[in-house]
Amino acid sequence: MFNFFRTLFSPIIAILDFITKYFKTIVFLTIMYFIVFDSNENLKENTSLANLQKIELSGPILDVKKTLEDIEKARTTKNIKGVLFVVDSPGGAVAPSVELAYAIKELKQIKPVVVYASGVIASGSYYASIWADKIIANPGSIVGSIGVIMQGVNAEELMEKIGVSTQTVKAGKFKESGTPTRKWFDYEEKQLQAVIDDTYNMFITDVSNARNLDVKNHTIFADAKIFTSKQAKEVGLVDEVATIFYAQNLLKDLAKVENPVWQKEDKFEKFMDKLVSESVSQVTMMFGNSLKAY
Repeated sequence: MFNFFRTLFSPIIAILDFITKYFKTIVFLTIMYFIVFDSNENLKENTSLANLQKIELSGPILDVKKTLEDIEKARTTKNIKGVLFVVDSPGGAVAPSVELAYAIKELKQIKPVVVYASGVIASGSYYASIWADKIIANPGSIVGSIGVIMQGVNAEELMEKIGVSTQTVKAGKFKESGTPTRKWFDYEEKQLQAVIDDTYNMFITDVSNARNLDVKNHTIFADAKIFTSKQAKEVGLVDEVATIFYAQNLLKDLAKVENPVWQKEDKFEKFMDKLVSESVSQVTMMFGNSLKAY
């Protein structure tokens, strides 16, 4: 019984161990940042001169509040004439991926957006990118995985072995759909499959509309297939296979900027964002058997 509860609470214990282990390092790096880098004035000066902006999307797509804020700021800042959206993400949850896609769609109506796939642009991160003016992929990128998935565990046998059972009071036939305490009933699985199918149809319809593809041919460019950059270009998922320098120059031309000045990123903010992103990734891996999509 003790081992069961230790296993149950192991993710929380792991998080606390992570914080305890690296807390001193985080504090030290924070202090060193403020001692070594006094970039606030330079950042303010650069912001007033900048005419192009880079926004990064990396790691699992779960909480996109910060990215949405960056997109909105780029949309409303008059000096910014174009945005480079740099993506290296395996995808993530459905709703935030859609939020990003339509935020970029709105941004594109005002100023050009170029997506550069620096590593992986798959599933939800590809969905987020579809409305850009152009999608450029690094020659070594992995592209695609246009599909939807929902997973769960069946811990019924394990619970029987350790003597644990559940008690449920519910209203609504489908309220226990997706439960990990038993095998799903056929009617539950059928209903969940209907949700997945409808979400998949939304995905391929949006991709088809954004990329001028025939949705009837979705098994060619979607069906959860992954592609190399070259293959992705052949099926119409990306526009060019090139480096980030090509993507930057392309944005400069689309934005009609003669003397590009890129908005500088706050180094400390970028460091903290990366730290949070990696922590979220660790937690996501710990709860790898929970329900997920894309």
